[in-house]
Amino acid sequence: MAEFTERELLEIDKANDSGLRPVMFVHGLWLLSSSWDRWRALFEDQGYATLAPGWPDDPESIEAAQRDPDVFAKKMINQVTEHYLAAAGALTAKPAVIGHSFGGLIAQKVAGMGASAVTVAIDPAPFRGVLPLPVSSLKSASPVLGNPANASRAVSLTFEQFSYGWANALPVEEARELYETFHVPASGVTLFQAATANLNPFTEAKVDTKNPERGPLLIISGEKDHTVPWSIAHASFKRQNRNPGLTEIKEIPGRGHSLTIDHGWREVADTALEFISRNS
Repeated sequence: MAEFTERELLEIDKANDSGLRPVMFVHGLWLLSSSWDRWRALFEDQGYATLAPGWPDDPESIEAAQRDPDVFAKKMINQVTEHYLAAAGALTAKPAVIGHSFGGLIAQKVAGMGASAVTVAIDPAPFRGVLPLPVSSLKSASPVLGNPANASRAVSLTFEQFSYGWANALPVEEARELYETFHVPASGVTLFQAATANLNPFTEAKVDTKNPERGPLLIISGEKDHTVPWSIAHASFKRQNRNPGLTEIKEIPGRGHSLTIDHGWREVADTALEFISRNS
């Protein structure tokens, strides 16, 4: 049985009581669920109920994360997926699911288990069968993968690392603001799981792309993303496009990995909203 925080329980109850189509947001590494606040307000204005569970043991604020960074360590892909599956299962209606980065991988896992009505995966982390390994992705992941001991640690990015992997398409002033506003430590082991997925037949970084109950899926890619560039996003799309359900991909020009939290978030959110509205 999943252990939900008081906030998560309130969000689940509120969504159920509303009678509206729920939309569940899934954040990725180096962010908290509060990174979705503007998205949630937009979707609620459009008549949806929203919830944004954290990963297990996530603190509720940036300040709390800074006080106890070790709480993020050792969170593995299946543990996180099961938490979101439990949240989806506690709803009275099957949710739309939107995930970014590692949250995009989790969202696809949830969809592959038939627990999502419609799914949007934004710059999603790769899963088993996605083969490209661009140099920029390896460099973005190197702060974690460069030290095997990080598999058991929570890892923070320096501002320079954040600027390369997330904010390369932004002015330095906005990059600094995003780093100070949103960045928290992240579980190192999840990146090791993804990095070794194609070498490990038992990996947790796998997605059931063939399940006919997957539902419609949109993959969104930022044109200038260093962390999950087009080659990875498109390879994920090609795997998912074998599904009998609708599968689409959309590239957002001029955008990097920060596309869900930076000044241009609304364009990305509107793209996700249109797809969900069209396919709910």
